[in-house]
Amino acid sequence: MKVPQFQPWVGAEEYSAMGSCFEKNWITEGPQTRLFQRQLLDLTGSGYGVFAPNGTLALYLGLKAIGVGVGDEVIVPDFTFIGSATAIEMVGAKPVFCDVHPGHYQIDLAAAAKLITPETKAIMPVHMYGTVCDMAAVSDFAQCHSLLVIEDAAQAIGAHFKGRHAGTFGTVGIFSFFADKTITTAEGGFVITDDPEIHDKLLHLRNQGRQDRGTFIHPEIGYNFRMTDLQSAMGIVQLGKLPEIIRRKQHILARYRYHLQGLRPVRFFEPPEGAEWIPFRIPVLCERAHDLMAFLTSSEIESRSFFYPLHRQPAFRYLLEDSSYCHSMGDDHFPQAISAYDNGVCLPIFPELSDEQIEYVCARVREFYA
Repeated sequence: MKVPQFQPWVGAEEYSAMGSCFEKNWITEGPQTRLFQRQLLDLTGSGYGVFAPNGTLALYLGLKAIGVGVGDEVIVPDFTFIGSATAIEMVGAKPVFCDVHPGHYQIDLAAAAKLITPETKAIMPVHMYGTVCDMAAVSDFAQCHSLLVIEDAAQAIGAHFKGRHAGTFGTVGIFSFFADKTITTAEGGFVITDDPEIHDKLLHLRNQGRQDRGTFIHPEIGYNFRMTDLQSAMGIVQLGKLPEIIRRKQHILARYRYHLQGLRPVRFFEPPEGAEWIPFRIPVLCERAHDLMAFLTSSEIESRSFFYPLHRQPAFRYLLEDSSYCHSMGDDHFPQAISAYDNGVCLPIFPELSDEQIEYVCARVREFYA
């Protein structure tokens, strides 16, 4: 039995919606994009939002709009996808890597407190694998240290912390609509904020330095970060499926927990108190994780490792040669991020994953540890 790591849940409804755009001869940003935007704002409860081509560029827009730039430092988890940190580098700031909590693997605020310098401008909590950070603690931490907050909620659309949607706690928050996210437009990102001045800045940045099209006067430097109606038509259909996608994903997580309960070498994430988990992946901590992945591959089951620690990434070695960078990049400062990579395995999850496939995956995991 072949079990892929992920496959998007798209079909006739999405094809029909996109086909309507062709029939109306409106394929770039237009009425479908405006409708998708309103629906996303209704979902999150946020005041303002703008689209971006993808999640990384959404982070870039958010950082740029809140004034993060050259000479600034932004604290970011060492355990996250590299795009969280490259967006910081794109605006000319420096990423400062922070270890994570050993239970839920979100940013460790005790470790973050030791990283504060006069150059620290913002903190970027990342809602890893669809479970939301303790945003009450992050907000208190940011207020205590006079920091801006940019929430990387790329993996957490639909998820809440104590009843409030992920992405709405920070100065800005972002989502991703890449093919493997909870809802997809193939590619795409979204930036939200409740600050009208930041929203105005976002509008200019994403539209060639002007707020509206139809003029060739550009008050400031901007970029072409617009969405298309084709993508938005797909997104509207996907958003309509979101309640069923969430229900199905939580059912899948429950089935994995049931079939792997009592298996000592395997441990699941435990979200922070008050945090909702809508699993983007099924992340488990395992003994001999990389051997397990090889075994699963031999059984035609696709799995993935956890993210490689950012402080070890070759792309960030330039920080070691920067005399103004005063933060350690040694492994001893990141034991949990290293442990996550060494011991983490992502098991398959997607809305159409069957109970039979879940049982097959879990049976192979149990066979490996027998």
